[in-house]
Amino acid sequence: MRRQRNVKIVATLGPASDTHDMIRALHEAGADVFRLNMSHGTHEEIRAKHQIIREIEKELDSPIAILADLQGPKLRVGAFANGEETLEEGAAFRLDLDEAEGDSSRVNLPHPEIFAALKTGAHLLVNDGKIRLKVNRCDAESADCTVVTGGVISNRKGVNVPDVVLPLAALSEKDRDDLEFACSLGVDWLALSFVQRPRDVIEARELAAGRAAIMSKIEKPSAVENFDEILDVSDGIMVARGDLGVELPVQAVPPIQKRLTRKCRAAAKPVIVATQMLESMIESPMPTRAEVSDVATAIYEGSDAIMLSAESAAGSYPIEAVRTMDKVATEVEADTNYHGIIAASRDGRQSGVADAIVAAAREIAETTDIKAICCFTQSGTTALLTARERPGVPIVALTSQRDTARRLALSWGCTCFMVGELSRFKMAVVNAARVARAAGFATDKDQIVVMAGVPFNVPGTTNILRVAPCDERLIYSTDPG
Repeated sequence: MRRQRNVKIVATLGPASDTHDMIRALHEAGADVFRLNMSHGTHEEIRAKHQIIREIEKELDSPIAILADLQGPKLRVGAFANGEETLEEGAAFRLDLDEAEGDSSRVNLPHPEIFAALKTGAHLLVNDGKIRLKVNRCDAESADCTVVTGGVISNRKGVNVPDVVLPLAALSEKDRDDLEFACSLGVDWLALSFVQRPRDVIEARELAAGRAAIMSKIEKPSAVENFDEILDVSDGIMVARGDLGVELPVQAVPPIQKRLTRKCRAAAKPVIVATQMLESMIESPMPTRAEVSDVATAIYEGSDAIMLSAESAAGSYPIEAVRTMDKVATEVEADTNYHGIIAASRDGRQSGVADAIVAAAREIAETTDIKAICCFTQSGTTALLTARERPGVPIVALTSQRDTARRLALSWGCTCFMVGELSRFKMAVVNAARVARAAGFATDKDQIVVMAGVPFNVPGTTNILRVAPCDERLIYSTDPG
């Protein structure tokens, strides 16, 4: 399914979007990737959604990426005798391992790993940062705190610890079970929550064993600090602004978002900007102007994808939310300023033949009357390098690998098509011309750029480029091979 935009849309599935008709409608409205939130729903419910997506993919002959988002370790306070308490600013409050119900002076925090890492002066944030506590004294079983920001605290609210790296694995036992289940289903991407350091990603990669690409969610200060190393071992990145905005000052998030987006593009790895993009559309058929500007900013920055969470999973207007994103993206990408901004943020560094080939393809396409860049790719690397260039013409990714086509559905500008395995470059050119014509990218009077690696079917060998006509008779007459 050809889109009239390059940025991709990720839609989270949930109670508002769990039927065949709704999921198909979301895809037709603009959703390129479907997110399965492993925090909610049983394995059987997840399996049913996965099966529906694959049925729709077959019906529409359109590769669809499926992203399974692992829950990660959830840190929560215990229960209160009265259900909730109001904490006053300046008051003393204790967190401890005592399982007794809490009151206005203390509550259970059933996570000894937090007490093991806490230091005097550290802060704890409860209920998405609405309550802030400062640690005055701590040991292996408790922490005496002062309430810095007061408010209502109630049963099992989440806890964030922004000031320390916790001795927690990014994968809980539930995550390990969910990871194996998701890989057995055949999901394309695994999103890893609460990454703190590279070894968190390496552990998930070893468990996935090549069955799914690994996307690291950046939502902790330690992940921002260790970002370059995390990016090196990740296949993609999600800028998860929800928890990031809790653990860091909110004004720090926009520059971090911009910086991480540029680094991902330079590394030719897809990046998703996520959380609260069209939050008001959970209940309203129209977004706020600020939300539209937020979505537009992520597109102007060159992100590969923008994501809907509760808007499509539990909201009242899931299709309208996808359509809104689609319209905003189409409008932004039609802006002449967009192309200038994207070009200005291009990283011109080249480190090999493949980098030079894709850079040349983009320059040729933008300086001559080329209708599309067609790249043959087995692992997806050639298409990712081409997407990094952000060319002004469509990218047509051709592959014999179904999993590659699906994973590339997340990457900027890539429209993926399945082709048979090839052994000769001339047949690659012929196949590219046929696909470009059939999909409406070009006519038989137009020209395309074709890239491939010879020998074929060997990952990482992009080494040949040709400007070719879309008329097969001309291809055969000009290439005796």
